[in-house]
Amino acid sequence: MLRRVAPAFLLLILLAVPAAALQVPPAPTRRINDYAGALSPSERESLEQRLIAREATSRNQIVVAIFKSLEGESLEGFSIRLAQAWRIGQKGLDNGVVFLIFIDDRKMRIEVGYGLEGSLTDAISSSILRDVVAPRFREGRIADGIVAGLDSIDRAIAGTYERPPGPNRGQPTHGFGWREVLALVFVGLLLFALIQNRMQSAALRRRGYTGGSSGWGGPFIGGFGGGLGGGRLGGGGVRRGGGGVPGGGGRVGGRRPGGDG
Repeated sequence: MLRRVAPAFLLLILLAVPAAALQVPPAPTRRINDYAGALSPSERESLEQRLIAREATSRNQIVVAIFKSLEGESLEGFSIRLAQAWRIGQKGLDNGVVFLIFIDDRKMRIEVGYGLEGSLTDAISSSILRDVVAPRFREGRIADGIVAGLDSIDRAIAGTYERPPGPNRGQPTHGFGWREVLALVFVGLLLFALIQNRMQSAALRRRGYTGGSSGWGGPFIGGFGGGLGGGRLGGGGVRRGGGGVPGGGGRVGGRRPGGDG
């Protein structure tokens, strides 16, 4: 009886334990790690040499990891697992950056070490992915997008990154965004209420009277107060979605994803 139950019980255990959808590769020996074959050999080598030259004048480290798909894994979960396993950056400085790209999912993320969080903030990382890298990726220029992203990361660390002008940025605005429209509507309603209030008050005063000899005295019919209470209009924000290579041992912290859906 036990011999029959044991295999079935073991099978249930194996089925109950989900296998990891995407395995984290071993710590790399290169800076450009293209597991999806998205880059040509010459593009990979050019990017590799660019990062090698960069490390000659910088203490922090940047590694790029390109995958074909997340295979059902969450972007944040896998990115953090990879960053913790690879431990990019110098030991004790936590100055590593991992730039992750998932081709089929059209998603990407920047994982930033704690030592660089002050300069490569959530807002800046999100802007780099959304405003710099994504437009080039949409055009199929993967290598150019990576180059532009790496350059922007360098500028962010140096404190010189500026969000690039978009179709409506860098041009004079005329104050007719949705917030301005709401403000104009509010002011219009307020003025309408005040004008209506005054008109009603004047009409009621003309109909007012005082009592006669009966001594009751007529009611004084005057205007009434009315108005609209206003609230402050607020806007919303978006968070992000991060020497030699590996072996530095710096802890890498998570960042919020940037994707181009």
